[in-house]
Amino acid sequence: MTSRAFTVVENQWITLADGTRLAARIWMPEGANGDPVPAVFEFLPYRKRDGTSPRDESTYPVFAAAGIAGVRVDIRGSGESDGVIDGEYTQLELANACELIAWIAEQPWSNGSVGMMGISWGGFNCLQVAALGPPALKAVISIASTVDRYNDDIHYKNGTHLSAQLSWAATMLAYQSRAPDPEIVGERWKAMWLERLENEPFFLEEWLQHQRRDAFWKHGSISEDFAGFPVPALVIAGWADGYRSTPLKAVEGLGDRAKALVGPWIHKYPHFAWPKPRMDFHAEAVAWWNRWLRGEENGADKTPQVRAYIQDAARPALRREADPGFWIAKDRWEEPDMATFYVEQYGALAPGMPIAGASGHDRFLKSPLDTGIMAGEWFTLKPDAEMALDQRPDDAGSLVVETAPLAEAEDFLGQPVLELDVATEADIANLCARLVDVHPDGTATRVTFGVVNLAHRDGNAAPQAMPRGRKVRIRLVLDAMGYRFRAGHRIRLSLSTSYWPMVLPPPVDAGVTVDLASLGLALPKLGAHRVVSIPEPENPDPLPKYTQLAPAETARGVERDLTNGLTEYTIYEDTGLYEHPATGLATRQVRDELWSIAENDPLSMTGTAAWTCDMQRPGWFVRTVSTATIACTATDWLISATVRAFEGEAQVFEKTFEKAVPRDFM
Repeated sequence: MTSRAFTVVENQWITLADGTRLAARIWMPEGANGDPVPAVFEFLPYRKRDGTSPRDESTYPVFAAAGIAGVRVDIRGSGESDGVIDGEYTQLELANACELIAWIAEQPWSNGSVGMMGISWGGFNCLQVAALGPPALKAVISIASTVDRYNDDIHYKNGTHLSAQLSWAATMLAYQSRAPDPEIVGERWKAMWLERLENEPFFLEEWLQHQRRDAFWKHGSISEDFAGFPVPALVIAGWADGYRSTPLKAVEGLGDRAKALVGPWIHKYPHFAWPKPRMDFHAEAVAWWNRWLRGEENGADKTPQVRAYIQDAARPALRREADPGFWIAKDRWEEPDMATFYVEQYGALAPGMPIAGASGHDRFLKSPLDTGIMAGEWFTLKPDAEMALDQRPDDAGSLVVETAPLAEAEDFLGQPVLELDVATEADIANLCARLVDVHPDGTATRVTFGVVNLAHRDGNAAPQAMPRGRKVRIRLVLDAMGYRFRAGHRIRLSLSTSYWPMVLPPPVDAGVTVDLASLGLALPKLGAHRVVSIPEPENPDPLPKYTQLAPAETARGVERDLTNGLTEYTIYEDTGLYEHPATGLATRQVRDELWSIAENDPLSMTGTAAWTCDMQRPGWFVRTVSTATIACTATDWLISATVRAFEGEAQVFEKTFEKAVPRDFM
């Protein structure tokens, strides 16, 4: 890579056609006005000034030194941008992004070619914006994103209600309640802050209006029209993250327009993610941009269609610094051959297909409602208890079948498929399937999992009640995996009717009858591949260092009240108070989350997520305190939220949201 001098424009106002000013931070290669350069654009609500600045400052200087401008813009109503946010991936947001791309392309320093990049929200919207076909947008890099907003995001999963939906709604309520920086916007800061506080939505209200896969979720899901997606896309994810299936789905849908790369990582950029090994994202990205934004014939378009890290008997741990494994490449992705398993007469999982016409082998399954406490988070930000832990406690409440110890190692890459006949005496029931690696010492590693609301057995658009007491054939596709089961290990399939707190329970806990004789499990074989090496970053600690004023703290736990039959799951995350040395702005966020459920009572489920967000400089301090809750009845989801804002010690604002939303086959 080159090493070109560059300057940083701390704040650039970009005025949209409707008069709204958006705040941008720009890393500009020296001499770009005389020698125009391509640009990479990232569009987020997470605040360039204090939210994403560490990762921005680890990446955009590298791009600028390579002669690529970086343009990081805050979505309206966030950071220092004017206005109020109107939701997640809205038509307005995407239209604003297209307008910004055109603005970038028209600047005298621009060569007219723009790339778009991001992780999570930015990974989502770069795919969505690309699908709209703005002329100047030539390529994207999407990290930890989705092609299907209903099934592969934090809201719902195959008709089940993810607890992450409340967690994320609370997060966004807290994030959007923060004030703009007076050093950027001047005396307007308080008026802008109060406008946001008064008008920001509680996203959960809208999300719960759409409990099935309708037009709301189809909007922004590029899987609705893969054929119309016009630009090359590098799609990256990690096996430890909730978005692990997206890269393979992208290459399946986009074909030659997509490249997939999956590492062992949590929900982070791969040059500073865990578990290790990391990858040299900067070199990969610069080559991608030079190929598609400059026309440089550097071979970036000829890399294998799929590169993936195959985990080799990974073990759960209190903290996973690194996962054993190896990198493989497939020049072209093809539908994998499947290794099939069935349940033989003695109850073991064995190679082969279910025996046609075999008499039923019915097992009734009704898991304890707190089965799932070892699941970790749906999407993970740290390599600790946010990741799935030893599965044996959850397996105790599950129906478990497993193979004999394997005679030789077996390698897999792709999405497993489970088919079986089930029956229930209720309209709705949830079924969770976990694929588990049982080590010789009994340690149980969750490799992947899938869930289904049985009312969604024929699709997520039009759920239908289960026929009471009658067996129905279910097909459940689990999340993608890349995994080696070693010789001497067992492959376990664990079935449960609960997966709490990750998945919220249906209103009736009726249990299900599983016909084991009907069960067929298909695992995607790795097939033809090459073992390759993926370069790691030269800098093992690439994030900038800010001034610590108060330390961070994290805690996660489970408490069982055996007298009253109550289980509580707690999460506490304190970022610590850190000051940016260049701006003098110090920030802190504290998340305090509590989930509870009583034995044998799914209607007892409650969740509370509280956030405290502080911003300060000498002589200036603001705080917002927000709390979001969910509970339920047999017919309704009960949600509420409050936001309080403080300037110094004085409360300057308070607002409450409260709503009952009818349950829709959920």
